[in-house]
Amino acid sequence: MGINRGTRFLFGVFAVCFAFLFLPGLSAQQSTVDFNEKYNFPFSFGALYSMQSPVSWLGTDYGYDFDTIDFGMAMRMPLTGLPVIQPEAYIGMTTVLSSDKTEESEQFNHRRLFGMVGAAYVHRMSKEFELGADLLVGLCQNYYPYLDENPEIVRGDQAFLVSLGAKLALNLSYNMSLEFIPSIRYRKAFNASNVEGAVPLNRFDGFTFGIGVTGSYRLGDDPDAPQVEVRSIRFSEARINPLFAAMQSFYVKNPVGNVTITNTEKFPLTNLQVSFLQSGFMDGPTGAAVIDELAPEESRTVDLLASFNRQVFTTEGTTPMTGEVIVQYEARGRQVQQSRTVTYDLYDKEALTWDDTTKAAAFVTPADSALRNFTSYVRQACRDAVIQGLSDPLQTAMQVYYGLDEMGLLYQKDPTTPFEAAQENTLVIDAVSLPRNTLKRSTGDCDDLSVLFTSLLETAGIETAFVTVPGHIYTAFNTKVSSRDYLLVHPDRRMTIELNGELWVPLEVTLVGRESFLSAWRTGIEQFNAYSEKPEDREIVIIRKAQETYRPVVLTETDLGLQYGEQLALFNSFSGELDKLVAQILESFEGEAREKGTKGSYNQLGIAAAQLGEYTKAEQAFNTALSLDRNYLPAKINLANVYFMKQEYQNALRLFHSVEADYEEQGRTESVSYHRVVLNLSRTYYELENYDLANQYSARLKELNPALAEEYSYLSTGESGSRAADIHSRPDVLFDQGE
Repeated sequence: MGINRGTRFLFGVFAVCFAFLFLPGLSAQQSTVDFNEKYNFPFSFGALYSMQSPVSWLGTDYGYDFDTIDFGMAMRMPLTGLPVIQPEAYIGMTTVLSSDKTEESEQFNHRRLFGMVGAAYVHRMSKEFELGADLLVGLCQNYYPYLDENPEIVRGDQAFLVSLGAKLALNLSYNMSLEFIPSIRYRKAFNASNVEGAVPLNRFDGFTFGIGVTGSYRLGDDPDAPQVEVRSIRFSEARINPLFAAMQSFYVKNPVGNVTITNTEKFPLTNLQVSFLQSGFMDGPTGAAVIDELAPEESRTVDLLASFNRQVFTTEGTTPMTGEVIVQYEARGRQVQQSRTVTYDLYDKEALTWDDTTKAAAFVTPADSALRNFTSYVRQACRDAVIQGLSDPLQTAMQVYYGLDEMGLLYQKDPTTPFEAAQENTLVIDAVSLPRNTLKRSTGDCDDLSVLFTSLLETAGIETAFVTVPGHIYTAFNTKVSSRDYLLVHPDRRMTIELNGELWVPLEVTLVGRESFLSAWRTGIEQFNAYSEKPEDREIVIIRKAQETYRPVVLTETDLGLQYGEQLALFNSFSGELDKLVAQILESFEGEAREKGTKGSYNQLGIAAAQLGEYTKAEQAFNTALSLDRNYLPAKINLANVYFMKQEYQNALRLFHSVEADYEEQGRTESVSYHRVVLNLSRTYYELENYDLANQYSARLKELNPALAEEYSYLSTGESGSRAADIHSRPDVLFDQGE
């Protein structure tokens, strides 16, 4: 096709711009941002300059060389919701001037007024580059002023126009765009001439190829400009409840308040992320919700969460706070963030409301080294009085109780917010002293002392609970004794609470310093049983279960510099109370034995006495049982066990061999009781350092009862060791309960 010099020049400019500007920008296609949406504009207008040349290989030949130049205006308006489709319109004037400069050719010089409408498909590759195509149809009015010799006569015609073009836009800014437009245009005149016999004007019909340039101004604001602030979200409500530092872990998964957001745009917002931030007290915003899409005018209420760091425990009293609700979202491909401040009160780590009793578990701090040191001290002071056969948690609770007594701990009712008032009105803010502070201060109300006592027991690995009744809170702990063995805790079964097959002891710890441990125990169970007919009025909160939701507060540990009191006084208080409890337990067994007068009842008395360290009374009970039936083997086995516990191994060996012979004579070697006799013979020989015989009896036990032999496998080693010492020194003498 014959392309004139101007067209060739524009085509060269187009090629250079495409090669050096557009091709490097193709990498932007990898972006996940929808540039069409993000940089959409409502309307644009600009100036058009274009050069056209006939396409000879499509049969278009003007007969002479003409320079065809378009000047005009271009307007475009992208569709709402589909910005890649852009209706457009062009108006302008075309000048057709002969470049041959001959009289014959110059008579065809003319002008055209044209108008075209259509639509473009334009895809934005990045902010700077666009690529697309358009299709236009229109009309033109042609004026030929030189075809008639009479200058007052101007010939003309009308023609139909169709244009198919490509678009390469280089956006100098959001508002300024420069477009290169290569296009194929078809022209068809409606009439050849307006004067009969005149020269026909259809020589300009046919296809032309052109290169055009459009400089456009686009209305709207650059979404990347700092001064442009998108406000597509309306916060109709943002609320944070009063928060408590002690509930830090609870707020991570449970709402602290809520916010209602509304999309104010006429298009949907996408990828919304709602979070809450408290500067200085959070390491970053706490995510609350992710919303895929929020439709126009749609509202959504979101519960807010809060993940506070350790700084939340540094506040004192009530601190007014200003937090920030943050919403990040995409608006037509643009990443936007809006925020709304919200004020609330933050209460320090000793404050709470009693709408949920399990909250108090957050104040139980078994990891506190000050509490661990105190518990270790009282246990060391009382270790020589400990009875191996009695519940260790029960004895530890006694030791801690009297340790607090020795320190001078006293109950003091809260003068401002007593527990009963706070429990009745759950909106009242109560203060619960941290255990280390109560220990240092040596005073506290019922919740303070209950938190301290449970914390101290938990440091020793004892499972604890809060017990609440109307107007009061106190403690309970797990003895780890099976409910069927209640007599080994207290002769009165009603003195304990059965939970999951184990016995728990309720304790009124506010009586420390005024009443004995047994009195505090009795008071605790009386308060619990007082609501037997209305069990809904009492509650048991297992601390370890509650701390799955309310984790302990975080402390900055310091040495309290406490004086724990006199060890001897503590020892005497503990051992004296222990003797009373043991006496009560044995008195119950003795009474039953005297009442029944059977060998079995005396055997049970002997077992209880032996387990509680009353060996003399145990021997008497077993001998009484044997006096009633000299062949009663359980009593003979248990009497040998007492000798073993007293380390009178020769006496124990004599009786065990006697029982061994009795079982073998009766042909009862398959009996579990006989297996235990074989075990005890092996253990006794082991203690006498006769490892050969110990090993022989261990081998026999392995044939009779492999599981039991495995439990005491140290007996077959023939040597002592740390594991063996640990096992054979345990209070696990196997008593024979008899029938």
